[in-house]
Amino acid sequence: MDRWREYPVLRVTLVSLVAGFCLIVAGLAGSRATFALAIELLALAGVVSVAVSTAEKRDLLAFDRHRYAADLPLAPSVAAVATLVFLGSSPGEVQAVGGGLGLLGMSNYFLRPVYHALYRAVRWVVSV
Repeated sequence: MDRWREYPVLRVTLVSLVAGFCLIVAGLAGSRATFALAIELLALAGVVSVAVSTAEKRDLLAFDRHRYAADLPLAPSVAAVATLVFLGSSPGEVQAVGGGLGLLGMSNYFLRPVYHALYRAVRWVVSV
């Protein structure tokens, strides 16, 4: 079984971190939160989706790109939604939103042991 699909927490973490990175780069480039930026991010999601689907499937130094890259097209889409939510923000605020998304991803990653402990506790209570 594909272990990556077993851990949706890691997938959410990856998408949040890459979405945050997209917004931080956009803010550093001087982009304000506009419809144009949201459309550009959605176009990036399309390009990444095509690139992931057409890439050769092979391991590179025991690193399966497809396992990790399957969810990457979601990241620019999440960044586009965040852009639309904070429409009209300055470039600095776009960077701050990106940093918030990255912080959300890292918080999700660090809380993973708590999720597993709660899951085990619920399974134990149900089995008793």
